[in-house]
Amino acid sequence: MIRINDQITIQDWEIVETFDRPSGSGGQRTNKVATKVTLRFFAQQSPHLNDSVKVRLKKIAGTKWNVDGSIVLQVDETRSQIRNREIAQQRLGDMIKKALVVQKRRRPTKPTYGSVRRRLDAKSNRSSIKSMRSKPSTDVD
Repeated sequence: MIRINDQITIQDWEIVETFDRPSGSGGQRTNKVATKVTLRFFAQQSPHLNDSVKVRLKKIAGTKWNVDGSIVLQVDETRSQIRNREIAQQRLGDMIKKALVVQKRRRPTKPTYGSVRRRLDAKSNRSSIKSMRSKPSTDVD
């Protein structure tokens, strides 16, 4: 059971953990110890998350979200299966906590009259400076 906050806990039946041998070059322990953890959380079937949280979670998970509505996390950072399992559960918890936060809608604003005026004045000032750099005309009347 993973505790997210006071209201949300993820039950054991919602998570499937499998253990494999880690990738990478071999060693004395690599070929005989399954330390890589693959955590699969069935988010779409979870009764503890409402639909809006599931939509945000899908966006946060990105490519970790499968077609069947589950999130797959693979961890093989440490040589300890227990520690890799804790890291995977912590990552899942962080993703769910991030999905619980509702982002404020951005309200588009217009630039103030003064800032527009200053910008245009600076442009015209720069234009006059550059026009003074040119060679004087040799027109004789």
